Amino acid sequence: MKLKKGDQVLITTGKDKGKKGKIGDAFSKTNKIIVSGINIVKKHTKATKKNPHGGVVQVERPLFTSNVALICPRCEKPTRIGYKILEKDKKLRICKKCKESVEQ
Repeated sequence: MKLKKGDQVLITTGKDKGKKGKIGDAFSKTNKIIVSGINIVKKHTKATKKNPHGGVVQVERPLFTSNVALICPRCEKPTRIGYKILEKDKKLRICKKCKESVEQ
């Protein structure tokens, strides 16, 4: 997966289209990410010892990686990610627009 935890992304589809946020968690097996403050849904919970009355809780849900675009830290534009091979086993993520590294 080309996106990593801590990357700044732009939401390209869905109810939060046009919003920006940082990736909190990345799940490579399912190709999903959780973006902080994005895709918040209300979940009804039963009463538990922690929450004796139960109620409605707001939860961040995962998004597919195809629905977001990485924002390049150098040119500040949404872009795709490419790779540049440095050594035998070293890969560097690069911006497809400005050809600069996107690593922090």
